[in-house]
Amino acid sequence: MNLIPTLSGSRLRTYNAIFQHPVSHNLEWRHVRELFNQIAEVVEQPNGNLKVTRNGQSIVLQTPKTKDVADVEELMALRHFIQRSEKPLAEAPAGESHWLVVINHHEARIYSSEMLGTVPERIMPHQPTDFFRHAHNSKDFARGKEKPDPNSFFGPVAAALKGPGKILVFGTGKGTSSEMEQFVAWLGEHHQDIAARVVGSLVVDEHHLSEAQLLSKAREFYSAAHVA
Repeated sequence: MNLIPTLSGSRLRTYNAIFQHPVSHNLEWRHVRELFNQIAEVVEQPNGNLKVTRNGQSIVLQTPKTKDVADVEELMALRHFIQRSEKPLAEAPAGESHWLVVINHHEARIYSSEMLGTVPERIMPHQPTDFFRHAHNSKDFARGKEKPDPNSFFGPVAAALKGPGKILVFGTGKGTSSEMEQFVAWLGEHHQDIAARVVGSLVVDEHHLSEAQLLSKAREFYSAAHVA
C-alpha cells in the first residue's frame, strides 16, 4: 500500500511539508487528514480522534485544538509514522538502484531511490564539542566556524551508500565552499569503490527547490544518462 508515488497537488505539498527541514510551522490538520485519507486507512473513533493504519502500523491522532499542527513533537510523530509504515522496497540486483545524495554544510539527505515518495535518511554533522578541529588555520575554518572533521560527517554518509547501485550527488557552491565537491573528493581518497559508483555531481539551488523538484531532477538525469 505504498501509494506516495501517486501524490500530487496539495497532498504532495503536505507530504513535503511533513519532511521539510527546518520544520514547517503552517501545516494544517485538514491537509494532513486529506493526505492520510489517500495513503492510509483512517477511522474516526467515538471520541473524535483519528486512528490511521498503514502497512500494519497505526497512529492515533487526537482531535486538534487548533487548525494547524501546533508543535514540533506532533509534526515529528507524523513524520516517524510515515517512515515506519513505508513498505520495504524489494532489494534490487546489483547496479539497478539509483541513489541520490543531497548534501550541504548542515545535513546529508540520502535517498535510496530517485522515485517520488522515497523517505530519505538524514545524517547531520557531529557536534563540534566532539569532532571539530581547533587548529587556528584558515583551511580549518568555514564561514567563521571550525570545519567538522570530514571523517565524522562523510563517514556515516558513505556507510549509508554501501548498497548496490549508481549514485548522483546534489549540492551548492563551488570549491571549498561546496560540501558536495568535498564529499566526492573524500570518497575518491577513502572509498574508491563507492566513488566509482558516483555517476554525477550537480550544483542545484536546493533552498528554492522542493523535495519533489529535486527528485524530478534526479530522474531526469538518470533518464538522460541512460544509467542502468
